[in-house]
Amino acid sequence: MATDADIVPETVTDFVFDLYDSVTLSQLTEEQSRFYNTVFRDLSSKYFGSSPWPNVSMVARECNGDPLFLAFYRELTHRHWHAVSRPSLRDRMEGWDVYRELFDELLEGSEEDSTASQPKLFILPEWAFDILHEFVYQFQGFCQFRTSLYNSANKHGLMGGTGAAADGDEKGSSSKKGPPNHVVENLAIMREDAAHDVWSVDTVMFYLHRLVQIGTSPKCTVPAYQYFGIFASVALSRLECLLTDYSSCLAALTPILESDTMTVSKADQETKSFVQVVNGVVSARLSLVYHAGISLLMLRRYKDAAITLGELCSYMHRGFKTGHLRQLANSDQLYKNYDRMIALLAICTQLCPQSDIVEETIAKVIREKHGVQVGKEAYTELFVFCAPKFISPAIPDFYEAGPIENVYKLQVQMLEQELKDQPVFRDLRSYLKLYTSIPISKLVEFGNAEHMVSSLKLKMRQVESNNPAIPSLKEATPKSALDIHYYVDVATNGDEIVHIDEAEKQRRFENYFFGQINQSYDIRKEADGINLNV
Repeated sequence: MATDADIVPETVTDFVFDLYDSVTLSQLTEEQSRFYNTVFRDLSSKYFGSSPWPNVSMVARECNGDPLFLAFYRELTHRHWHAVSRPSLRDRMEGWDVYRELFDELLEGSEEDSTASQPKLFILPEWAFDILHEFVYQFQGFCQFRTSLYNSANKHGLMGGTGAAADGDEKGSSSKKGPPNHVVENLAIMREDAAHDVWSVDTVMFYLHRLVQIGTSPKCTVPAYQYFGIFASVALSRLECLLTDYSSCLAALTPILESDTMTVSKADQETKSFVQVVNGVVSARLSLVYHAGISLLMLRRYKDAAITLGELCSYMHRGFKTGHLRQLANSDQLYKNYDRMIALLAICTQLCPQSDIVEETIAKVIREKHGVQVGKEAYTELFVFCAPKFISPAIPDFYEAGPIENVYKLQVQMLEQELKDQPVFRDLRSYLKLYTSIPISKLVEFGNAEHMVSSLKLKMRQVESNNPAIPSLKEATPKSALDIHYYVDVATNGDEIVHIDEAEKQRRFENYFFGQINQSYDIRKEADGINLNV
């Protein structure tokens, strides 16, 4: 006899049937967008606010048991449950099975389906991005959970021997009360053979690279596979950044940013380039630019980082001001990421002294939000606020005790080491801008070490993209990010003289006019809000 838990509401079965139809038969963008973005969220709030959706066996008949669609359904509902609950270790391991099943189904028939004239599959670009974004997010979460578990077990003396302590033996415990039960239980799970290959970084990389290879191939003409290829490239870039491989982070974006001739075509949509597809999904564009900005900063490409971040921050600033971005379902998360990018931009604009590198409106936001930190040159404080949660893919040995490296702290230390001379550089640059020539001996009297003259020039010589809109590694050349040019010559009396030639300033009037327009808009908005009734 069926219980209440086994009875699926009719509205839910109708939703599954309609979603299946939009994925395989009708393939209408607007229709699927309503199901994915509105109906699913409403049903989740109404029936599954604190419980999981029905499993695949309970809805299989609504889609004729289609294994690929059921894999999509399982991922969608698992993602919802992962968001509304506090996932256990078993839940995280189940997530690995969910994504492996989905990607295996996708790749199994990809060679034939991706070039078919009548595609058997269509999903929205934002749906494809959400899947791949969550895939990397859950991998990141599992790595952090694993590291935290190892540190806790190490702290409570559970890492030695053959695991007797994990079975409840408190002999080696440093705590009188013994280790927490959840640590003991999770440690026992991680020591199982089945846990060894869960969320393996090699397999995660394989899936992302394979999807990029198929979806960005000139032979691929099916929008669904193209979307997966495009957003797998974005997800791969994010993953490389989290793993602190910053050059690979930028290289992963090559299939998107340097494929000018590649387009995505669908009957009920206009033809779009790969870049336009990414820009059409705000969260994807934000992920791409944010992680590229972090990578450019850590690679000492401050000007490229400032230009890349400044463009998106300007777009988001206007979007929040007009209310366009506030209408999106994830507007709160977008605003948090916007704040993080502003903090990151504050670092970059301070390290790259060229004027007019960002719009005046964004420069004003930076001064309002982070003027105090910038004045104190508190770069570490800003970086801690805006940096992602870096991870280590290394799998700890759960039978041996020992320290495990904190990747996040290591990146902070690397940035501190790189920027330790910046206060001296700023003072030196301010002195050089006051003179056309000055003896080095005089600079030394001002408190600047002699070697800092050459160090400043060396540090500010950065790799700069030939196309500022594309943070490429291939089309980039070393250039100076300084706003002054200087060289050292030996005078007749033997003194070393620094000759300074301030770089030619480009007069840019558009920033002034944009600033005045925005100011007028604010004044008019305030005036409209005044109550004139007496």
